[in-house]
Amino acid sequence: MFKHKTVNLPEVKTETINRKRFYVTPEGKKYPSITTVLSIRNKEGLFEWRKRVGNDVANHVARTAAARGTKVHHMCEDYLNNVHLEFPKKFAEHTKNFLPWCLFKELRRKALGNINNIHAQEAGLYSDKYMVAGRVDCIAEYKGILSIIDFKTSTKEKNDSWNENYYIQGSAYAEMFGERTGIEINQVVILVVTEDGTVQEFVKDKEKYLPMLEETVTEWSGQNETPINIDGDVSSSGLSNNAIG
Repeated sequence: MFKHKTVNLPEVKTETINRKRFYVTPEGKKYPSITTVLSIRNKEGLFEWRKRVGNDVANHVARTAAARGTKVHHMCEDYLNNVHLEFPKKFAEHTKNFLPWCLFKELRRKALGNINNIHAQEAGLYSDKYMVAGRVDCIAEYKGILSIIDFKTSTKEKNDSWNENYYIQGSAYAEMFGERTGIEINQVVILVVTEDGTVQEFVKDKEKYLPMLEETVTEWSGQNETPINIDGDVSSSGLSNNAIG
């Protein structure tokens, strides 16, 4: 059974502005999601891929990957919440999703046993320093070290150099969590499970990626149609701090 050390975190709401996801803090500030901000990196490569395979195929691949990933995330969350022990029949419903279930089983067999003392799962976080927000998969000890843990699914193995956005994202979550709780996290763990059953473990120190985070946030704010100011207003959308959805 997994142990939990639950940390109280403030609730954050989500809001879509100009087709981009924002999080609304308890103070009414609106911060873009970290994935939205990171989407400005490597845009040329994504554009070329879409051009090569066509929009219909690209959209299908993206939807399929997102659905697969969401189901595996839910399985991991339930498993780490001990649902498999407390409500075995409910947990067994996951077996209906064959491929995600197979991927989850490989994660369970090869990696999930390294997790314990879970502080948060699927928790909304935000940073006033970087003015970004997001929802973290898991914050727990991984092999005894408190870490940001993110679960990824993939059709094939990931090259370490392809994962830079993941590491920046995880580093951002570490900063957000530290601001909200005063608890320092330095380690980012990315667990990737592929369709052939391979489980890859990438362990990084956040300090290497914080300059990239700051650079990307600055670039996004400069390029975006709806830059955020320190009071949380969205300058070109006509929405103010009082427009909380």
